[in-house]
Amino acid sequence: MKLMGKRLVTALVCTLLLMSLLPVNAWADTGPKPSVHIAIENMDGRECYGTLLSKTPSTGPASAWDGEEEARPNFEISREIWQAFVDYEDPDGFYFLQWGWRCDEAKGFSWDYYPPETFKILLYYPDTGEFVSSGVLERYAFDTYYTAKLDGGTMTVRRSYNFGREIVGLLARIVLTVAIEVLVALLFGFREKKLLRLIVLVNVVTQAALNAALFYTDLTEGPGVFLLLYVLLELAVFIVEAVVYCLTFRRVTERWIFTGKIVAYALAANLCSLAVGFGISWIIPAIF
Repeated sequence: MKLMGKRLVTALVCTLLLMSLLPVNAWADTGPKPSVHIAIENMDGRECYGTLLSKTPSTGPASAWDGEEEARPNFEISREIWQAFVDYEDPDGFYFLQWGWRCDEAKGFSWDYYPPETFKILLYYPDTGEFVSSGVLERYAFDTYYTAKLDGGTMTVRRSYNFGREIVGLLARIVLTVAIEVLVALLFGFREKKLLRLIVLVNVVTQAALNAALFYTDLTEGPGVFLLLYVLLELAVFIVEAVVYCLTFRRVTERWIFTGKIVAYALAANLCSLAVGFGISWIIPAIF
């Protein structure tokens, strides 16, 4: 049993090391990209178009018009709307990058492929030629959310990241993980109430720490780094739990438990929670 546990740990470590050698640049290019989502309140029903003015003249495939090349508006705006944005002169020298969206029907718009780091929200009403601009804003998260409130010809903006949803997802992941690891414990024959209470306590602590780290990573780096870190942190959690269980299991039960069985349980429980977590991430991404 000891030899089997060592082989399983060695195989897992080798797999993670091989994953770390994969071409990260290619993954980063094909993986999720940062986004900026703008919700707009108090719109009056008039036809309206929105864009983000950038502090820099380009970001990803979007760039400012140089006055010579062919116009490259995205499909949601016409050449006339594009021209109006091109002709707009921002007092701080921010650039129109030729991307815009109609926003009166959706009450907002999203730039989900390489949005600017530092930007302003600019709205245009073609019926009057009126522009309404925000102050200077920044991407504060991998997926950045702002809510713009209109009042006459002015705009006030606030951050509107949904932390409540993240907290619900955090609690759901902890409960699910504890349930999985208790079920695996029962399959391994660990049925004493003291052992199960210990497993629940250890998992609440390790999962709270794990999910706090993952939440910060998802907020600042996005799902690509999140998934890689998830695997690496699960390995760390397995090691911590295996050590804690080896030191404590025999103190809370009268029967002898082989060290190999304890380590095998910790490994099996964490592999199950890892597999279920990946599965849920595709089915219910809001929870993961």
